[in-house]
Parts: sequence; structure tokens; C-alpha cells
Amino acid sequence: MDGREAAQLRHWVFDMDGTLTIAVHDFAAIRRALDIPAQDDILEFLAGLPAHEAAARHAWLLAHERELAEAARPAPGAPALVRALHERGCRLGILTRNARSLALVTLEAIGLLDCFAVDAILGRDEAPPKPQPHGLLQLAERWAVAPGELAMVGDFVHDLSCARAAGARSVLVNHAANPWPELTDLFARDCAELQRLLG
Repeated sequence: MDGREAAQLRHWVFDMDGTLTIAVHDFAAIRRALDIPAQDDILEFLAGLPAHEAAARHAWLLAHERELAEAARPAPGAPALVRALHERGCRLGILTRNARSLALVTLEAIGLLDCFAVDAILGRDEAPPKPQPHGLLQLAERWAVAPGELAMVGDFVHDLSCARAAGARSVLVNHAANPWPELTDLFARDCAELQRLLG
């Protein structure tokens, strides 16, 4: 897919942290604080714990993520890209492994909350976390379009794998070079370059 083809898409779903915002999560430190093995996925590990053990760790994680959300800063070019798509009349969604409540805080912090309908903001409680495709499929159904009419924009392999599994288009941003070309339909070094590619 090239920029001209991507520019025809009218349904865009964005990852949050590291895509629309400057990445600040220190996942190694989070794993240490929550006593999670270094090789384990944080959300998968917590999901596998008995409820009474998981509750306190989820509470700590939510409080830590709230601090980061309140201090969020936009990634280069992200506000202009989102506003340009919004002004074109595109449907915009968020699919994040964060909590929806914190996605709202983050979008407010970076000045983009008005571009997204609340029911198009899906967090880890509204859909199984990426790389599972359920969130994208849910948005496609809500918008009454085929998954292939969606573009998933993200900065990590989970975003790309999620798009592939759903049958959506995968767009990678915020890397100097593309480490996952086999999963990427369109690559841009940042959101400003993506906006230029879309014309």
C-alpha cells in the first residue's frame, strides 16, 4: 500500500502510547515493581493470577499509568495528522492496551479528545489486548465496514500483528527504520511523514 491508496481510507484506528504520544513507559521497571518475570507480557501475566492477587497489582498499574497519562506529550506530527483526518471526515478510533479512562486523560492532555467518539476508544477492558484482533473487529462492526477498510496505526509489533489478524491495513510510525517489514503495509518515520504521504 502506498500513500495514495492509504489516503482513500476513511477509517483510522490509532494506538496511543508511543504512537500519538512520546513513549515514556518503562516496562522493565513496571515488571520489577509488580514482580513479573522479564520475558512475560504484563497484561497476560496479571490476567493469569487469581483475582485477589491481581487486584493490588492492577491498582498499582492504573495509578502509575494515570501519572504518565496526565503528563503525556504529543508525538511529533500527531496532532496535525489526527486533525487533518478528522477534518476530512474520517472515522477515528483508539485501540490501546491501556485503560479507556486513561486514554481519555491522555487525549485531553495532548489536545485531541474532541476528535474521537468515546465509544470508538477501546482499552484493555473493552477488548482483549493487542495483538488479538477483537478490538479492530469490534470497531469495524460498529462502523459497519469490512476490516480491510480500516488502517491500524501503531509503533509496535503488537499493533501490526493485530491489524494482520483482523484483516486491516497496518501502518507503522515512529521508527528510524522498519523492523517488521513483513507485517507493515505502510511505513512512515513519524506522524508528520505519514501526513505528507497521505497528501
